[in-house]
Amino acid sequence: MNFPLLPVMITDALTDLTPEFLHHQKIRLLMMDFDNTIVPYTTDAPTAQMTAWLEKMRDSSVQVCVVSNSRKQRVKIFCQAYGIPCITHSKKPFSKGIRQCMEQFSVKPEECALVGDQVFTDTLGANCAGVRSILVKAIDNHTWLLKLRHLAEIPFIYLARKRRIDL
Repeated sequence: MNFPLLPVMITDALTDLTPEFLHHQKIRLLMMDFDNTIVPYTTDAPTAQMTAWLEKMRDSSVQVCVVSNSRKQRVKIFCQAYGIPCITHSKKPFSKGIRQCMEQFSVKPEECALVGDQVFTDTLGANCAGVRSILVKAIDNHTWLLKLRHLAEIPFIYLARKRRIDL
């Protein structure tokens, strides 16, 4: 059994994941964290590159859904504006929201991946739910608490990079 805090894949940004790559990996559903994965905590406006990526994903055969622990309305408002289904209050690393998303899209765990910026919520949640975990760099660790969390994740990122091939 794999260690649940080690991501299966690592990449710099969500926009590195192309529909072609995901299709090749047999991923039919890409679950995405919201804060610091799609946009920073400090804004709701995506970059031009992220907007183009969201449009490209919408036109592809890979379905996307935001699965966020956030309770804030900003997640739902963003997802509605960009036509992305979302599940909030997902309680990652517990599998409640992840399983809810798989049921909503009628997919099996092996057909899914969850991408996010946090090892202790996104990676752990995905791995425990039997979903492929993809770790991306946080867009902006703007507070000391986020920086501290990142420091705690470094050993797991190091081990994952040593053990796995990056995208």
